[in-house]
Amino acid sequence: MRNLSPGDHPLSGLRGIADHSWHRRGRCHGLAPATADHLFFPRPRDRAAIARAKALCGACPVRQLCLTTALDTNTKEGIWGGLTETERRPFHEKVEHRLDYARIHAVFNGRDIRLSTAERATVARHAAGRGWGAERLARLLRVDVEWARDLLRDARKDITDRDLYWAVHQQAEEDGVDLMDLPDVEVPPQRHTHELVESLREAA
Repeated sequence: MRNLSPGDHPLSGLRGIADHSWHRRGRCHGLAPATADHLFFPRPRDRAAIARAKALCGACPVRQLCLTTALDTNTKEGIWGGLTETERRPFHEKVEHRLDYARIHAVFNGRDIRLSTAERATVARHAAGRGWGAERLARLLRVDVEWARDLLRDARKDITDRDLYWAVHQQAEEDGVDLMDLPDVEVPPQRHTHELVESLREAA
């Protein structure tokens, strides 16, 4: 099985799930609750309030952190990071496909970092490759054991499929078979790699 490496990435700039210390540096910090609600949760057609909120966000030193928090927590209401609900929608749709190895590396270093679906699956594949059990993965991801068990099952299947793919191509290369030139052929899933390549050669 090929090694799965998370890479070597800096952890700076990543905030833990419970870290709200950045709030104090926001330009909105200290606003009266009623004022903040009016500015950042305006009525859809209240363009004046939206413009004032955007102006406040425009020079905010933690604007990016604010936006990242909204995306990480799937908060779709209100103005975050200077973007309205409508403006953030494309980012919300893409965030679960994000694959940031800095986040993955941080989780393996014990940080409580929010992960996307793709990042969580990658962590599970690393764990499966290292022979981890569901309990250990559950502790790392701070999820229940059943969910961790499901993640590991899917990860092991991904690894098996990947290794089978590479084994087939390696065997074909050793046998001088160009798989791109062969027609599609249905092969029973239990066939071993060498038998699979032989079947493809016969089909040609």
